[in-house]
Amino acid sequence: MSYIKLKDVNFKYNENVDVLIDINIEIEKGESVAIVGQNGAGKTTMAKLMNGLLKPTSGDVLIGEINTKEVTAAKLSKNVGYVFQNPDEQIFHNNVYKEIIFGLKRQNLSNEEIEERIQESAKLVGIEDLLDENPYDLPLSTRKFVTIASVIAMKPEIIILDEPTAGQDKKGLEILELMIKKLINQQVTILTITHDMEFVVNNFSRVIAMSQKRKIADGDTRDVFWDVETLEKGMLKQPQMSRLSSKLNFSKPILNIDEIVNYLKEHIHTKS
Repeated sequence: MSYIKLKDVNFKYNENVDVLIDINIEIEKGESVAIVGQNGAGKTTMAKLMNGLLKPTSGDVLIGEINTKEVTAAKLSKNVGYVFQNPDEQIFHNNVYKEIIFGLKRQNLSNEEIEERIQESAKLVGIEDLLDENPYDLPLSTRKFVTIASVIAMKPEIIILDEPTAGQDKKGLEILELMIKKLINQQVTILTITHDMEFVVNNFSRVIAMSQKRKIADGDTRDVFWDVETLEKGMLKQPQMSRLSSKLNFSKPILNIDEIVNYLKEHIHTKS
């Protein structure tokens, strides 16, 4: 049985403005899924339906056995953690430690368990030495990791990352990628909303493409990014390495730099 299920979901902010139309999606526990599309395609709205911040106008959103219509977003936060694109919309304490501990205090946990989770989540995102700092004294990229650590510490079964790579440098991207791998190994379901196609191909096995408030594709990352019709419909670009391999007339679909290197090694070896 699917762990996340959107069944015949429609959403309107008012009677005349459709935001999502006829969405049907099923996601298994432990999957890594990227939601892509142009601004206004409905990506963030769909994610907020999954964590209960919004309720469908019609249809149902199920998280396990929970229908999001029947519970508050606060109650659903135990199952679904949401990291906002702008960390300043999520941070409200004057030091990092207080920010991470806030949600944990509302769970029935021992002091030892709380401390362990704080240290574990902070270390996972590389902010273990910043726990006494005021988040607003930290750069935007680091503030993002404060909010991510706060969500990870709660140990939700689903984590949604909204544009996590925005403002990140190479080190930040490396931390993000390692973090995602570790969480997936722990069977945490990871969803991201992103415009960063390189980030998608390096970390997510499934892509849901949105356009004009509808789902236009849902499948294996390679299949979606080599479906020219879908890319054109959604006004999406292939990842850089895919575009390069296409121009070079490679004989198979490529997603990233590692695949280009392996392809070249194979063909050089064959010719030699």
